[in-house]
Amino acid sequence: MNPKMNSVSHRNESEGGDGRAPWARFSSWLECVCVVTFDLELGQAIEVWQLKTSICYLSFPDSYSGCLGDTQFSFRLRQSVGRRGPWFGEDSYNRDAPITLQRELAHFCGYVYFRQVKDTSVKRGYFQKSLVLVSRLPYSHLFHTLLQIIAPEYFEKLEPCLEAVCNEIDQWPSPVPGLTLNLPVMGVVLQVRIPSKTDKPGGSPVKQAPKENLLPAPTVLPTIHEQDLFKCFQSVLIHLQMLWELMLLGEPVVVMAPSPTVSSETVLALVSSIAPLKYCCDHRPYFTIHDSEFREYTTRTQAPPNVILGVTNPFFVKTFQCWPHIVRLGELKMSGDLPKQVKVKKLAKLKTLDTKPGIYTAYKTFLHKDKILIKRLLKGIQRKRPSEVQSAILRRHLLELTQSFIIPLERYLASLMPLQRSVTPWKTPPQIRPFSQEEFMGTLEHAGPQLTSVLKGDWMGLYRRFFRSPNFDGWYRLRHREMTQKLECLHLEVVCDADLLGWTKDKSEVEIVDLILKLREKLMKARRQQLPVKEGVLEKLEGYIQTIIGSLPEDLQTVLHKH
Repeated sequence: MNPKMNSVSHRNESEGGDGRAPWARFSSWLECVCVVTFDLELGQAIEVWQLKTSICYLSFPDSYSGCLGDTQFSFRLRQSVGRRGPWFGEDSYNRDAPITLQRELAHFCGYVYFRQVKDTSVKRGYFQKSLVLVSRLPYSHLFHTLLQIIAPEYFEKLEPCLEAVCNEIDQWPSPVPGLTLNLPVMGVVLQVRIPSKTDKPGGSPVKQAPKENLLPAPTVLPTIHEQDLFKCFQSVLIHLQMLWELMLLGEPVVVMAPSPTVSSETVLALVSSIAPLKYCCDHRPYFTIHDSEFREYTTRTQAPPNVILGVTNPFFVKTFQCWPHIVRLGELKMSGDLPKQVKVKKLAKLKTLDTKPGIYTAYKTFLHKDKILIKRLLKGIQRKRPSEVQSAILRRHLLELTQSFIIPLERYLASLMPLQRSVTPWKTPPQIRPFSQEEFMGTLEHAGPQLTSVLKGDWMGLYRRFFRSPNFDGWYRLRHREMTQKLECLHLEVVCDADLLGWTKDKSEVEIVDLILKLREKLMKARRQQLPVKEGVLEKLEGYIQTIIGSLPEDLQTVLHKH
């Protein structure tokens, strides 16, 4: 049956002349709320802007998953070309948020709560409906927790319940990095801390003192975004090093899972494994044959794209035979009291629909396995160590591994910055030296990853491969932009400390006007880009401009004040 779209949905949009009222706060958290239902004649049906087809198919497990009861999973889809971007201040949020938690500008994140139960009153014999939260924020844990509160109630009481929830969310304070927020919904108060880019990676954030005694007492969420890494990786623990390298290098990877839940959680866990480095390739936690990028991502006329896809349909086994790395997951099996580990297999064996679980790849890792970590985790299973503790061990290991890899790059990049004494008020800021791969490789002997990591292997080969990946390109562009902005800030501070009025005394009016226009341009640029200059610098510069204008003849003053 080919599902068709029909209008049975709920959506909240911003209204009003300025595009902000009355759903301004709601829009800082969610793009919309959707209800997707299954109609025997129509298939999945919904009414939500031009992305409705994609959302419909992504909101239901495919027929092979056999999901009975309640199921939760995530998806991610590309924003339609030409669709107007968000109006709210994503610049201020993204400026202060960690790079891995910045608001998505070109994609939507979908969080699904699907219910399938027997119902004799329905022609098909089953009640099948999904409640979907669509957001630009990658807060998977927060939104899935929110769905656990509102979805069961919604399935019982329907529309009025959802309207009340949307009104409550519209009263929430906007997400501000570094703040702890209390978010009331349906008689529950969720207390969350929004991570900030100033947080120490892997450290405990500074807790704010409670300002009020809340009733009911808030439910504190320890994280808004982190996955249960141990749960996601327990059948591939011995191959963790390989999976980390594949993510670091942005290699094309397909995760074939028994359900959308396992698929989406595994993909999000893999993407987070290289934090605090941003995964700069595309990733789809749950991908179907109806996805708008299906043809683009499955064409055999060119090499597979740098993307990680989570799928559940066995049809994809044949479709992705030409892909270099396929992770086939099954239901978790135990070998004694330990989870059975999947094996690395040759791609040639990936032919049949009943392909056994395994990692199908010809990839050879650059670094050796950390056998101490694997033993520690396996011993933790035998000792019934809590999953959250196992996950914390895994997250710490992956963080230290990524930092050991990135620190030499950061150290070399810092050496490319011009000396502070070379920044003068009367010249444009000096240029950052270009990145030289060979020069960097020459630094590794004395300042390489071996200073912070005990792992042996071909680190130089890993760096050379990394230089060809989208993750290096994304990291370098971001860091170069930050360094350029730092130079601009230094230059602004030096200009403010200079005797500008004294400089104008023996200069012609043309030179003075030229100085004013250049200072104005720098001031506008600093405000537009929200440069992190020292407090009072921009106000001081504005004062200098007005003082210099005041020293000019009145006719010139009038012209400059007008423009």
